[in-house]
Amino acid sequence: MGRGRGINTVNTEVFENYESNVRSYCRRFPTVFKKSKGSFMYDENGERYIDFFCGAGAVNYGHNNDYIKPKLIEYIESDGIMHALDMYTSPKAELISFMEEKVLKPRGLDFKIMFPGPTGTNAVEAALKLARKSTGRSNVFSLMGCFHGMTLGALSLTTDSSARKGAGVKLHDVTHIPAPYMYPALDTIQYMQNLINDDHSGVEKPAALVIETVQAEGGIHVLDVEWLRAARRFCDDNDIVLIVDDIQVGCARTGTYFSFERAGIVPDIVVLSKSIGGYGLPLALTLINPKLDCFTPGEHNGTFRGNQLSFVAAKAGLEYMLDNDVERQVQNKEKIVRDFAEREILTLDSRIKLRGIGLIWGFDCAGIPCDDFSDRVTKKAFEHKLIIELAGRNNAVVKLMPPLVIEEETLIEGLKALKLSFAECLNEL
Repeated sequence: MGRGRGINTVNTEVFENYESNVRSYCRRFPTVFKKSKGSFMYDENGERYIDFFCGAGAVNYGHNNDYIKPKLIEYIESDGIMHALDMYTSPKAELISFMEEKVLKPRGLDFKIMFPGPTGTNAVEAALKLARKSTGRSNVFSLMGCFHGMTLGALSLTTDSSARKGAGVKLHDVTHIPAPYMYPALDTIQYMQNLINDDHSGVEKPAALVIETVQAEGGIHVLDVEWLRAARRFCDDNDIVLIVDDIQVGCARTGTYFSFERAGIVPDIVVLSKSIGGYGLPLALTLINPKLDCFTPGEHNGTFRGNQLSFVAAKAGLEYMLDNDVERQVQNKEKIVRDFAEREILTLDSRIKLRGIGLIWGFDCAGIPCDDFSDRVTKKAFEHKLIIELAGRNNAVVKLMPPLVIEEETLIEGLKALKLSFAECLNEL
């Protein structure tokens, strides 16, 4: 389970005195981290932690990946241009060419690539603007249980109440639709159609339908393939832009590079961030159907939309993903997680429910009559040198999301630590 037991005594005074109260993850993982490599993070005391958090999905190829790192060092040592706004540069040209020729075209995808600001929420903002400008409509449909970002446009899509309260203003021009798993008897596709057709629904026809094919922060809900196909038809039939948010579950997290591939659909706009940066570096992309590329020059911009190091790391990350068949690795490791969870963890208590795909899984503890049970599990896991986070309604879901390239023995070691954490917390009830 790693070296040592218990949470280390560390000096966090500088953070507690001077860093904003908005800090969050550090409160759950109270140690000072210093190094990271592969699937491990190390604190100042030399303690080793297995990473089942993965930078919220930003380091799919592992910490300090040995293929990507020398390319970054070489670029820095060559005095390569570091900041260029959206000027033409060699790293940008190489990334665009590689992504078009090796990732998009082999999948039959015809997208233009937009570089917004280097965060996922900015990619969502750009997508919303494009959908609204291209259709001339302002309303947008979004699913309950979703998370799309913390800037005002993306936050208006997001349904988490605590996140929305932070806005301080009314969030509007979005109609939230029940996610298909919420009310099994409700045909949500027909429901959306009825809203559009009924001249007394009080709901305006939307510019776009924005979805995650796997609701991650919403509790690891994998949307059904047939529902995704029906959503694509609904958008086609009604001239609505289909936007897929692949910020967290793209970049091979679900076992294919894009999460929507399993449904055989093509969105009109796809937003990527997190692991598209290759090395944990900040980068976001908005992939656009060429027919929707209606921005005028500079109509959506940002000083750091030309992050050259991120371009270098992103291309290297794509090369690594393809050369090492990371998609197949994820498919194989999915079976390891599923088999272990069903055999070793779910059998601890029938009230624990499992959902997931690829290498993103959720252990739903909502059925256990203890308000903070899932929180206890993550704290206990941290004592066993495992970093794992929460998701879902009332944070009741323990969310497993390791690097995609995690070694199988490390994956099993982490799963054993998670099982032990569940068992100890159940014994304390």
